[in-house]
Amino acid sequence: MRERALAAAVTDAEAVELLHRMVGIASVSGSEDDLGLFLAAQLAGLGFDTHRDEVGNVIGALGDADAPTIMLLGHMDTVPGGPPLRIDGDRLYGRGAVDAKGPLAAMIVAASRANRPDGVRIMVVGVVDEERDSVGAHKIVATQRADAVVIGEPSGAGTVVVGYKGVLRFACSVRRPQAHTSSPEPTASEVAARFWQSLLDFTGTGAQDGPVFQQLSPTLVRMSGTLIDAELVVSCRTPMGFDATAFLADVAKLALSIDAGTEITVLEDTPAVRTSRADPVARALARSIRDRTGDVEFKVKLGTSDMNVLGPAWQVPIATYGPGDPHQDHTPDEHIVLSEYLLAAQILTDAVDRLATGLAALSTSHLGRIPSQT
Repeated sequence: MRERALAAAVTDAEAVELLHRMVGIASVSGSEDDLGLFLAAQLAGLGFDTHRDEVGNVIGALGDADAPTIMLLGHMDTVPGGPPLRIDGDRLYGRGAVDAKGPLAAMIVAASRANRPDGVRIMVVGVVDEERDSVGAHKIVATQRADAVVIGEPSGAGTVVVGYKGVLRFACSVRRPQAHTSSPEPTASEVAARFWQSLLDFTGTGAQDGPVFQQLSPTLVRMSGTLIDAELVVSCRTPMGFDATAFLADVAKLALSIDAGTEITVLEDTPAVRTSRADPVARALARSIRDRTGDVEFKVKLGTSDMNVLGPAWQVPIATYGPGDPHQDHTPDEHIVLSEYLLAAQILTDAVDRLATGLAALSTSHLGRIPSQT
Protein backbone atom coordinates (compact mmCIF):
# COMPACT_ATOMS: atom_id res chain seq x y z
CA MET A 1 0.00 0.00 0.00
CA ARG A 2 1.17 3.54 -0.73
CA GLU A 3 2.06 5.64 2.30
CA ARG A 4 1.42 9.06 0.75
CA ALA A 5 -1.56 11.15 1.84
CA LEU A 6 -4.52 11.06 -0.49
CA ALA A 7 -4.84 13.99 -2.88
CA ALA A 8 -8.14 15.83 -3.26
CA ALA A 9 -10.45 14.94 -4.77
CA VAL A 10 -10.32 11.27 -3.87
CA THR A 11 -10.55 8.93 -6.86
CA ASP A 12 -12.42 5.62 -6.79
CA ALA A 13 -9.15 3.69 -6.57
CA GLU A 14 -7.98 5.86 -3.67
CA ALA A 15 -11.39 5.47 -2.01
CA VAL A 16 -11.00 1.69 -2.02
CA GLU A 17 -7.44 2.00 -0.73
CA LEU A 18 -8.60 4.33 2.05
CA LEU A 19 -11.28 1.90 3.23
CA HIS A 20 -8.92 -1.07 2.97
CA ARG A 21 -6.38 0.67 5.19
CA MET A 22 -9.04 1.81 7.66
CA VAL A 23 -10.42 -1.70 8.07
CA GLY A 24 -6.86 -3.00 8.49
CA ILE A 25 -6.35 -0.82 11.57
CA ALA A 26 -7.90 -2.47 14.63
CA SER A 27 -10.11 -0.01 16.54
CA VAL A 28 -12.17 -1.87 19.14
CA SER A 29 -13.98 0.56 21.43
CA GLY A 30 -11.43 2.16 23.74
CA SER A 31 -8.54 1.51 21.32
CA GLU A 32 -9.24 3.94 18.48
CA ASP A 33 -5.97 5.93 18.68
CA ASP A 34 -4.16 4.25 15.78
CA LEU A 35 -7.10 4.76 13.44
CA GLY A 36 -7.59 8.30 14.73
CA LEU A 37 -3.99 9.21 13.96
CA PHE A 38 -4.26 7.68 10.49
CA LEU A 39 -7.48 9.54 9.66
CA ALA A 40 -6.14 12.83 10.99
CA ALA A 41 -3.17 12.49 8.62
CA GLN A 42 -5.41 11.60 5.69
CA LEU A 43 -7.77 14.52 6.29
CA ALA A 44 -4.86 16.93 6.66
CA GLY A 45 -3.45 15.64 3.39
CA LEU A 46 -6.77 16.44 1.72
CA GLY A 47 -6.56 20.04 2.89
CA PHE A 48 -8.85 19.81 5.91
CA ASP A 49 -8.15 21.86 9.02
CA THR A 50 -7.72 18.83 11.26
CA HIS A 51 -7.34 18.07 14.95
CA ARG A 52 -8.13 15.43 17.56
CA ASP A 53 -10.01 16.41 20.70
CA GLU A 54 -9.53 15.32 24.31
CA VAL A 55 -11.48 12.06 23.95
CA GLY A 56 -9.87 11.05 20.64
CA ASN A 57 -12.43 12.24 18.11
CA VAL A 58 -10.97 13.25 14.74
CA ILE A 59 -12.38 16.50 13.34
CA GLY A 60 -11.62 17.81 9.85
CA ALA A 61 -13.16 21.01 8.47
CA LEU A 62 -13.21 22.97 5.24
CA GLY A 63 -14.39 26.59 5.47
CA ASP A 64 -14.70 29.32 8.05
CA ALA A 65 -15.53 28.30 11.61
CA ASP A 66 -18.48 30.72 11.82
CA ALA A 67 -20.05 29.66 8.49
CA PRO A 68 -23.21 27.51 8.18
CA THR A 69 -21.96 23.95 8.64
CA ILE A 70 -22.71 20.50 7.24
CA MET A 71 -21.39 17.78 9.55
CA LEU A 72 -20.72 14.23 8.34
CA LEU A 73 -20.24 12.13 11.46
CA GLY A 74 -19.35 8.46 11.66
CA HIS A 75 -17.74 6.28 14.30
CA MET A 76 -14.27 4.76 14.28
CA ASP A 77 -14.76 2.05 16.88
CA THR A 78 -15.84 -1.53 16.32
CA VAL A 79 -16.82 -4.57 18.35
CA PRO A 80 -14.19 -7.32 18.67
CA GLY A 81 -13.78 -10.23 16.29
CA GLY A 82 -14.55 -10.38 12.62
CA PRO A 83 -13.01 -12.07 9.58
CA PRO A 84 -9.43 -11.56 8.37
CA LEU A 85 -8.91 -8.49 6.19
CA ARG A 86 -9.12 -9.37 2.51
CA ILE A 87 -10.62 -8.30 -0.80
CA ASP A 88 -12.39 -11.03 -2.72
CA GLY A 89 -13.69 -9.74 -6.04
CA ASP A 90 -16.11 -6.91 -5.26
CA ARG A 91 -16.18 -7.59 -1.53
CA LEU A 92 -13.97 -6.26 1.23
CA TYR A 93 -13.97 -8.38 4.39
CA GLY A 94 -12.96 -7.30 7.87
CA ARG A 95 -14.31 -6.02 11.17
CA GLY A 96 -15.77 -2.57 10.67
CA ALA A 97 -16.11 -2.80 6.89
CA VAL A 98 -19.84 -2.22 7.36
CA ASP A 99 -20.15 -0.93 10.92
CA ALA A 100 -19.06 1.69 10.38
CA LYS A 101 -15.77 2.32 8.56
CA GLY A 102 -17.47 1.97 5.18
CA PRO A 103 -19.89 4.84 5.91
CA LEU A 104 -17.12 6.98 7.47
CA ALA A 105 -14.78 6.43 4.52
CA ALA A 106 -17.62 7.31 2.11
CA MET A 107 -18.07 10.57 4.05
CA ILE A 108 -14.39 11.45 3.70
CA VAL A 109 -14.56 10.76 -0.03
CA ALA A 110 -17.75 12.80 -0.42
CA ALA A 111 -16.37 15.76 1.51
CA SER A 112 -13.24 15.77 -0.65
CA ARG A 113 -15.34 15.86 -3.83
CA ALA A 114 -18.11 18.23 -2.81
CA ASN A 115 -18.54 21.59 -4.53
CA ARG A 116 -18.44 23.77 -1.44
CA PRO A 117 -19.78 27.29 -2.08
CA ASP A 118 -18.17 30.26 -0.39
CA GLY A 119 -19.67 30.81 3.04
CA VAL A 120 -20.35 27.11 3.78
CA ARG A 121 -18.34 24.84 6.05
CA ILE A 122 -18.08 21.06 5.70
CA MET A 123 -16.92 18.95 8.63
CA VAL A 124 -16.01 15.27 8.74
CA VAL A 125 -15.97 13.79 12.24
CA GLY A 126 -14.79 10.35 13.28
CA VAL A 127 -16.01 9.70 16.81
CA VAL A 128 -14.96 7.18 19.43
CA ASP A 129 -16.99 4.83 21.64
CA GLU A 130 -20.26 4.59 19.68
CA GLU A 131 -20.46 0.86 20.36
CA ARG A 132 -20.44 1.53 24.12
CA ASP A 133 -21.56 4.83 25.66
CA SER A 134 -21.15 7.33 22.79
CA VAL A 135 -18.52 9.31 24.68
CA GLY A 136 -17.32 10.76 21.39
CA ALA A 137 -20.74 11.96 20.26
CA HIS A 138 -21.46 13.56 23.63
CA LYS A 139 -18.16 15.44 23.38
CA ILE A 140 -19.09 16.70 19.91
CA VAL A 141 -22.46 17.93 21.20
CA ALA A 142 -20.68 19.87 23.94
CA THR A 143 -17.90 21.40 21.82
CA GLN A 144 -19.03 21.68 18.18
CA ARG A 145 -22.06 22.89 16.23
CA ALA A 146 -23.69 22.19 12.87
CA ASP A 147 -26.69 23.31 10.84
CA ALA A 148 -27.23 19.95 9.12
CA VAL A 149 -25.95 16.50 10.08
CA VAL A 150 -25.54 13.17 8.30
CA ILE A 151 -24.82 10.24 10.62
CA GLY A 152 -22.75 7.49 9.03
CA GLU A 153 -24.20 4.04 9.65
CA PRO A 154 -24.90 1.18 7.23
CA SER A 155 -28.31 1.72 5.68
CA GLY A 156 -27.63 0.41 2.19
CA ALA A 157 -26.92 2.75 -0.70
CA GLY A 158 -30.60 3.12 -1.54
CA THR A 159 -31.98 3.73 1.95
CA VAL A 160 -32.25 6.69 4.30
CA VAL A 161 -32.70 6.00 8.03
CA VAL A 162 -34.99 8.55 9.71
CA GLY A 163 -35.31 7.09 13.21
CA TYR A 164 -33.89 4.88 15.95
CA LYS A 165 -35.45 3.42 19.05
CA GLY A 166 -34.05 4.52 22.38
CA VAL A 167 -32.43 2.40 25.06
CA LEU A 168 -32.99 2.26 28.81
CA ARG A 169 -30.50 -0.03 30.56
CA PHE A 170 -30.68 -0.78 34.26
CA ALA A 171 -29.44 -3.26 36.84
CA CYS A 172 -31.56 -5.05 39.40
CA SER A 173 -29.47 -6.05 42.41
CA VAL A 174 -30.76 -8.45 45.06
CA ARG A 175 -29.36 -9.06 48.52
CA ARG A 176 -30.70 -11.85 50.78
CA PRO A 177 -29.62 -13.12 54.22
CA GLN A 178 -27.57 -16.29 54.38
CA ALA A 179 -29.79 -19.38 54.60
CA HIS A 180 -29.50 -23.11 54.08
CA THR A 181 -30.63 -24.46 50.72
CA SER A 182 -33.31 -26.45 52.57
CA SER A 183 -34.87 -23.18 53.78
CA PRO A 184 -38.27 -22.25 52.24
CA GLU A 185 -37.10 -18.64 51.91
CA PRO A 186 -36.17 -17.66 48.32
CA THR A 187 -32.52 -17.25 47.46
CA ALA A 188 -31.20 -14.08 45.85
CA SER A 189 -30.97 -15.86 42.50
CA GLU A 190 -34.59 -16.98 42.77
CA VAL A 191 -35.72 -13.44 43.58
CA ALA A 192 -33.84 -12.13 40.54
CA ALA A 193 -35.44 -14.76 38.32
CA ARG A 194 -38.90 -13.85 39.64
CA PHE A 195 -38.22 -10.19 38.95
CA TRP A 196 -37.33 -10.90 35.33
CA GLN A 197 -40.47 -12.94 34.73
CA SER A 198 -42.61 -10.31 36.47
CA LEU A 199 -41.03 -7.60 34.30
CA LEU A 200 -41.94 -9.53 31.15
CA ASP A 201 -45.52 -9.83 32.38
CA PHE A 202 -45.64 -6.16 33.36
CA THR A 203 -44.39 -4.91 29.98
CA GLY A 204 -46.62 -7.26 28.02
CA THR A 205 -43.69 -8.61 26.06
CA GLY A 206 -44.96 -10.63 23.12
CA ALA A 207 -48.48 -9.28 23.45
CA GLN A 208 -48.07 -5.64 22.36
CA ASP A 209 -49.89 -4.43 19.27
CA GLY A 210 -48.62 -2.18 16.49
CA PRO A 211 -45.24 -1.73 14.80
CA VAL A 212 -42.21 -2.96 16.72
CA PHE A 213 -40.71 0.55 16.50
CA GLN A 214 -43.55 1.72 18.76
CA GLN A 215 -43.17 -1.07 21.32
CA LEU A 216 -41.16 -1.42 24.52
CA SER A 217 -38.77 -4.36 24.16
CA PRO A 218 -36.86 -5.57 27.26
CA THR A 219 -33.92 -7.97 26.93
CA LEU A 220 -32.01 -9.71 29.70
CA VAL A 221 -28.38 -9.05 28.74
CA ARG A 222 -26.52 -10.33 31.81
CA MET A 223 -27.23 -12.28 34.98
CA SER A 224 -25.22 -13.60 37.89
CA GLY A 225 -26.18 -14.86 41.31
CA THR A 226 -25.65 -16.92 44.44
CA LEU A 227 -27.74 -17.69 47.49
CA ILE A 228 -27.14 -14.27 49.02
CA ASP A 229 -26.69 -11.87 46.11
CA ALA A 230 -27.70 -11.65 42.48
CA GLU A 231 -27.80 -9.10 39.66
CA LEU A 232 -29.65 -8.79 36.39
CA VAL A 233 -28.87 -6.22 33.71
CA VAL A 234 -31.83 -5.39 31.50
CA SER A 235 -31.75 -3.40 28.26
CA CYS A 236 -35.07 -1.98 27.11
CA ARG A 237 -35.47 -0.68 23.55
CA THR A 238 -37.85 2.23 23.97
CA PRO A 239 -40.27 3.95 21.57
CA MET A 240 -40.73 7.64 20.82
CA GLY A 241 -42.29 9.58 23.70
CA PHE A 242 -41.40 6.91 26.24
CA ASP A 243 -41.61 8.16 29.86
CA ALA A 244 -38.49 6.62 31.36
CA THR A 245 -39.00 8.27 34.77
CA ALA A 246 -42.49 6.85 35.23
CA PHE A 247 -41.43 3.44 33.94
CA LEU A 248 -38.47 3.24 36.33
CA ALA A 249 -40.72 4.18 39.25
CA ASP A 250 -43.01 1.29 38.31
CA VAL A 251 -40.04 -1.06 37.93
CA ALA A 252 -38.76 -0.10 41.38
CA LYS A 253 -42.20 -0.80 42.91
CA LEU A 254 -42.34 -4.13 41.08
CA ALA A 255 -38.91 -5.12 42.41
CA LEU A 256 -39.78 -4.19 45.97
CA SER A 257 -43.06 -6.09 45.76
CA ILE A 258 -41.07 -9.24 45.07
CA ASP A 259 -38.45 -8.66 47.75
CA ALA A 260 -37.44 -5.72 49.92
CA GLY A 261 -33.76 -6.46 49.29
CA THR A 262 -33.78 -5.30 45.67
CA GLU A 263 -32.33 -2.14 44.17
CA ILE A 264 -32.67 -0.64 40.67
CA THR A 265 -29.71 1.29 39.21
CA VAL A 266 -29.99 3.13 35.90
CA LEU A 267 -26.99 2.51 33.62
CA GLU A 268 -28.12 4.29 30.43
CA ASP A 269 -31.09 6.33 29.31
CA THR A 270 -31.00 7.40 25.65
CA PRO A 271 -34.31 8.53 24.13
CA ALA A 272 -35.61 7.43 20.74
CA VAL A 273 -35.19 9.82 17.82
CA ARG A 274 -37.14 10.27 14.64
CA THR A 275 -37.17 12.81 11.86
CA SER A 276 -39.39 12.89 8.77
CA ARG A 277 -38.99 12.33 5.06
CA ALA A 278 -39.43 16.09 4.68
CA ASP A 279 -36.35 16.78 6.80
CA PRO A 280 -33.90 18.73 4.58
CA VAL A 281 -31.09 16.21 5.12
CA ALA A 282 -33.36 13.22 4.46
CA ARG A 283 -34.75 15.00 1.41
CA ALA A 284 -31.30 15.80 -0.01
CA LEU A 285 -30.19 12.20 0.45
CA ALA A 286 -33.40 10.85 -1.07
CA ARG A 287 -33.19 13.09 -4.13
CA SER A 288 -29.56 12.09 -4.66
CA ILE A 289 -30.42 8.39 -4.36
CA ARG A 290 -33.25 8.74 -6.88
CA ASP A 291 -30.95 10.51 -9.33
CA ARG A 292 -28.45 7.66 -9.11
CA THR A 293 -30.68 4.58 -8.70
CA GLY A 294 -34.26 5.61 -9.48
CA ASP A 295 -35.73 4.51 -6.15
CA VAL A 296 -35.31 5.19 -2.43
CA GLU A 297 -36.47 3.63 0.83
CA PHE A 298 -36.97 5.27 4.22
CA LYS A 299 -36.52 3.13 7.32
CA VAL A 300 -36.47 3.28 11.09
CA LYS A 301 -34.16 1.02 13.10
CA LEU A 302 -34.70 -0.88 16.33
CA GLY A 303 -31.21 -0.18 17.69
CA THR A 304 -29.55 3.12 18.57
CA SER A 305 -26.81 5.24 17.01
CA ASP A 306 -25.15 8.60 17.54
CA MET A 307 -28.21 10.12 15.88
CA ASN A 308 -29.92 9.52 19.25
CA VAL A 309 -27.31 11.79 20.86
CA LEU A 310 -27.01 14.61 18.32
CA GLY A 311 -30.61 14.77 17.12
CA PRO A 312 -32.37 15.66 20.41
CA ALA A 313 -29.47 17.87 21.58
CA TRP A 314 -29.15 20.06 18.49
CA GLN A 315 -32.62 19.99 16.92
CA VAL A 316 -31.23 20.54 13.41
CA PRO A 317 -31.92 18.67 10.16
CA ILE A 318 -30.47 15.17 10.54
CA ALA A 319 -30.68 11.71 8.98
CA THR A 320 -28.55 8.57 8.77
CA TYR A 321 -27.00 7.11 5.64
CA GLY A 322 -24.17 4.85 4.58
CA PRO A 323 -23.17 1.89 2.43
CA GLY A 324 -23.35 -1.67 3.67
CA ASP A 325 -25.92 -4.27 4.65
CA PRO A 326 -26.84 -3.63 8.31
CA HIS A 327 -27.42 -7.36 8.75
CA GLN A 328 -23.64 -7.72 8.45
CA ASP A 329 -23.09 -5.67 11.63
CA HIS A 330 -20.95 -7.52 14.20
CA THR A 331 -21.06 -10.80 12.24
CA PRO A 332 -18.09 -13.19 11.76
CA ASP A 333 -18.44 -12.74 7.98
CA GLU A 334 -18.67 -8.91 7.94
CA HIS A 335 -18.03 -7.51 4.47
CA ILE A 336 -18.99 -4.61 2.23
CA VAL A 337 -19.64 -4.63 -1.51
CA LEU A 338 -17.14 -2.18 -2.95
CA SER A 339 -19.32 -1.10 -5.87
CA GLU A 340 -22.05 -0.16 -3.39
CA TYR A 341 -19.52 1.72 -1.27
CA LEU A 342 -18.43 3.77 -4.27
CA LEU A 343 -22.05 4.40 -5.28
CA ALA A 344 -22.86 5.61 -1.75
CA ALA A 345 -19.87 7.98 -1.88
CA GLN A 346 -21.30 9.47 -5.10
CA ILE A 347 -24.74 9.80 -3.52
CA LEU A 348 -23.28 11.47 -0.43
CA THR A 349 -21.33 13.87 -2.63
CA ASP A 350 -24.53 14.85 -4.45
CA ALA A 351 -26.40 15.26 -1.15
CA VAL A 352 -23.65 17.43 0.35
CA ASP A 353 -23.73 19.60 -2.78
CA ARG A 354 -27.49 20.03 -2.39
CA LEU A 355 -27.23 20.85 1.30
CA ALA A 356 -24.35 23.25 0.69
CA THR A 357 -26.37 25.10 -1.94
CA GLY A 358 -29.26 25.38 0.51
CA LEU A 359 -27.00 26.59 3.32
CA ALA A 360 -25.39 29.14 1.03
CA ALA A 361 -28.86 30.50 0.25
CA LEU A 362 -29.66 30.46 3.97
CA SER A 363 -26.51 32.44 4.73
CA THR A 364 -27.55 35.03 2.16
CA SER A 365 -31.26 35.25 2.93
CA HIS A 366 -31.20 34.64 6.74
CA LEU A 367 -34.44 32.65 6.44
CA GLY A 368 -33.59 30.49 9.43
CA ARG A 369 -33.99 27.16 7.63
CA ILE A 370 -32.44 25.26 4.74
CA PRO A 371 -34.45 26.09 1.59
CA SER A 372 -36.30 23.31 -0.23
CA GLN A 373 -34.36 21.36 -2.85
CA THR A 374 -35.90 21.24 -6.31
